[in-house]
Amino acid sequence: MTERQKDRPWLMRTYAGHSTAEASNELYRRNLAKGQTGLSVAFDLPTQTGYDPDHILARGEVGRVGVPVSHLGDMRRLFQDIPLEQMNTSMTINATAMWLLALYQVVAEEQGADITKLQGTTQNDIVKEYLSRGTHVFPPGPSLRLTTDMITYTVANIPKWNPINICSYHLQEAGATPVQEIAYAMSTAIAVLDAVRDSGQVPREKFGDVVARISFFVNAGVRFIEEMCKMRAFGRIWDKVTRERYGIENAKQRRFRYGVQVNSLGLTEAQPENNVQRIVLEMLAVTLSKDARARAVQLPAWNEALGLPRPWDQQWSLRIQQVLAHESDLLEYEDIFAGSHVIETKVDALVTESLAEIDRIQEMGGAMAAVESGYLKSQLVSSHAERRARIEGGQEKIVGVNIFETTEENPLTADLDTAIMTVDPANEARVVAKLHEWRDNREEGRAQEALAALKATAAGDGNLMAATVECARAGVTTGEWAWALRDVFGEFRAPTGVSSAPVAVTAEEGTPMALVRDKVSRTAGELGSGRLRLLVGKPGLDGHSNGAEQIAVRARDAGFEVVYQGIRLTPEQIVNAALAEDVHCVGLSILSGSHAELVPDVLTRLREAGASDIPVIVGGIIPNSDAEDLKRAGVAAVFTPKDFGITEIIGRIVDEIRKANKLDPLEVPA
Repeated sequence: MTERQKDRPWLMRTYAGHSTAEASNELYRRNLAKGQTGLSVAFDLPTQTGYDPDHILARGEVGRVGVPVSHLGDMRRLFQDIPLEQMNTSMTINATAMWLLALYQVVAEEQGADITKLQGTTQNDIVKEYLSRGTHVFPPGPSLRLTTDMITYTVANIPKWNPINICSYHLQEAGATPVQEIAYAMSTAIAVLDAVRDSGQVPREKFGDVVARISFFVNAGVRFIEEMCKMRAFGRIWDKVTRERYGIENAKQRRFRYGVQVNSLGLTEAQPENNVQRIVLEMLAVTLSKDARARAVQLPAWNEALGLPRPWDQQWSLRIQQVLAHESDLLEYEDIFAGSHVIETKVDALVTESLAEIDRIQEMGGAMAAVESGYLKSQLVSSHAERRARIEGGQEKIVGVNIFETTEENPLTADLDTAIMTVDPANEARVVAKLHEWRDNREEGRAQEALAALKATAAGDGNLMAATVECARAGVTTGEWAWALRDVFGEFRAPTGVSSAPVAVTAEEGTPMALVRDKVSRTAGELGSGRLRLLVGKPGLDGHSNGAEQIAVRARDAGFEVVYQGIRLTPEQIVNAALAEDVHCVGLSILSGSHAELVPDVLTRLREAGASDIPVIVGGIIPNSDAEDLKRAGVAAVFTPKDFGITEIIGRIVDEIRKANKLDPLEVPA
């Protein structure tokens, strides 16, 4: 057999970080020793949203979904003994991206690195935070300025760095169709490039360098053909936009560059072993086609719907990539789909529909205007509601969930408490103590001068990156940097999209929805309350609001009056709203792991207010043992990803309201 020349494999990453900088550093070095070729840093929610670990909103969140980085000392420890000049590092960070890049740059300088050689990516896409992931801090205008300043700084000073990853990944998680995913991501890219061009910070002849550093981060779902065609359509549209709108003649600068994480939304708690083949199939969609192959791939672990993956679970996902790249002959061939009329027809359709939606958004004033008007969010909530309805109705089939549900006992989950990794609850106190030690030992005068200079720059029109780098060197903390900018820019609460979402599940006579509506109506009548009132609350910093939004929409359609104030609330605020609105039930949604800390706080505050008769239900990624603890603490019901029937959940909420108010059970199935 003639030896064929193999293409170079894509960058192989594992999204990782937890507990402390020291623990995460150890994990990174182990992963690199196993053959991982790039780092992908997961930051905890306080770091992502600009809070120090000792802030009230950070309680229960420190080190849960990523590593806490509060200052330069944490960043030093995170990358200790990892030569940054030789590394390709992806940082999943958005609202505070400028700050984390500044810390990274200073650590690299301390290592003796030439910063012009640093390679990596900061996600830095704030639009999708407003729409789906919820770690935004500042309003759209100032956020776009931060992004613009960072792009112009890196192009001039860290030219191999990708300063933004236009991120459609979370749009799909929030319900986006392939057309919406392409159109919204491209509209974001247009908004960013327009802002950089109009800032005057980059000479016209250098604008191609800006375009060449724009990368994308996409989601690959289980619909293999559609997902592969989506990537080809992405590339075609990007080439058209950069050539026609920005006049980029160099084809290399117009190349569509993207990394991918395959779809976590489709991972199931029921029969979680099926997630392995889902992950493999989704990876193939972004690797088989050479002309639309990802530049970097990171795969979730089979057990992410259960909780935090262990190092062994992450190793399994890394080995999936390595087997494909090194054992198969995939990288020896040109594009194996070239000339397929099936593929070309599908790609053409996606391109046409996506361009039409991009034009619609441009007519509204662009992506930022479409965020502020609520258009993009309401479209996503509607698409997600329609998808959930298809799953519940059986039109969209998920193996182990709504078909083929019988199963043998699973040895992987025989001991659920050891099938995932847990974070030591005492970790947070240790992180907070180290933060206080850092503040006590820094040169306070220099830190305050750096913060004053940052605020002065923010109040003017200068580039914020230099002032941010000085804050990093001066020992400023993450929370202090963010609060200095909050003082100038203010904060932003994104539209929820709930009130404007259309009905997704109708209530024709005899349907499950009609039966639940009847339960709601009869219960409200017996209580003499006009309508049942449900408060849907998101305590803490978890911004993944998709589940909460779907509960809110379905409860509204079932006849509830729904109180939903969006994300990032304290237990005190939630209880105050429950009392002020005189609600019949409080529903809490938490996916970050902070349920053990925040839910009991809500229960205690309700008891202290004399409202212990209001039932509290909880939904999220909650291990079995934690669910039992919450029930013993007084939670009426716990729902996890295996409870996919939202209409049924609404029926069970009514049952809990009846039980709490000592009403007889209704003989009406939910």
